[in-house]
Amino acid sequence: MPRNEPVLLTVILNWRTPEMTLRATDAALREMEGIAGEITIVDNDSQDGSFERMQEEVTARGWSRVRVLQSGRNGGFGAGNNVGIRAGMADGTAPDYIYILNSDAFPDPGAIRALLTHLEAHPKTGFAGSYIHGEDGDPHLTTFRFPSIASEFEGAIRFGPVSRWLKARAVPVPIPEATTRVDWLAGASLMMRAEVLEEIGLFDEGFFLYFEETDLCHRAKNAGYPTDFVRESSVTHIGSVSTGMKEWQAVPGYWFASRRRYFSKTHGRAYGVLATLAHVAGGGLHRLRCLVTGRKPADPPGFLRDLIAHEFRRPAPQAPRTRSDTAPVNGV
Repeated sequence: MPRNEPVLLTVILNWRTPEMTLRATDAALREMEGIAGEITIVDNDSQDGSFERMQEEVTARGWSRVRVLQSGRNGGFGAGNNVGIRAGMADGTAPDYIYILNSDAFPDPGAIRALLTHLEAHPKTGFAGSYIHGEDGDPHLTTFRFPSIASEFEGAIRFGPVSRWLKARAVPVPIPEATTRVDWLAGASLMMRAEVLEEIGLFDEGFFLYFEETDLCHRAKNAGYPTDFVRESSVTHIGSVSTGMKEWQAVPGYWFASRRRYFSKTHGRAYGVLATLAHVAGGGLHRLRCLVTGRKPADPPGFLRDLIAHEFRRPAPQAPRTRSDTAPVNGV
């Protein structure tokens, strides 16, 4: 028997930020008022008491629409969210939409409803994401084009004339003033059509962190389901709380591994190597200009060296596992 209203499953991934995750859950619960569905918090094997703390709070606050699950391992952003997506609804039914919300993201009034309304009105759209801003109101750039050889050179050289020449290939897209189509969106607030995930698969768990949303949106677009930026949906985001990205003194190995996997998976190994060479060429010219002008290079020390090393290093063998990018879940 067909349902009269769409059912939404919200998934919030926690890693050692239980208080903030509960705050995000509280905001999501408020914005899901009048929307059929549930919230699943997934603790990504924090091993710091987060799981128990959140279970206790959910019970104490009487949040009947919220449950807390334990992933059992920290497989990264995509793997953790896949745990919640696979679990589906508590009664075993399949949701119509999946909403991924960061633990440090708090939907503003009407934010979730706006995404749901947009997807309901545009059945060919696969994913829809929000306008993201900081607690100070400053906008966060979360709208992007897919990476390419040209974008790697443009992003690395950091030179005005080149950037103007390759403007249409640059990965960052200036924040649109109205709802529009983009290649991909950051996953801080991203709603996905469940039937699209059933067709293309879930997050690829080969990405520990970074590029997993890029890959998912790329697969969706190739299958004929584009991604839309919904300006009417606004979300407050702190950013980099779990990853500590703002304090990075060096880029971690998993970022390089994810970048390499993305290019190799979407365009082939040879293309990935050329993309790295383009980045190295642009980065080398950037450093030469910094040397002449006395400025400090924009990248962390040793970035190009590490990029080259990771590009040409033989990948470590991985243990066999179920393919997360094709496995259906609870009807999804």
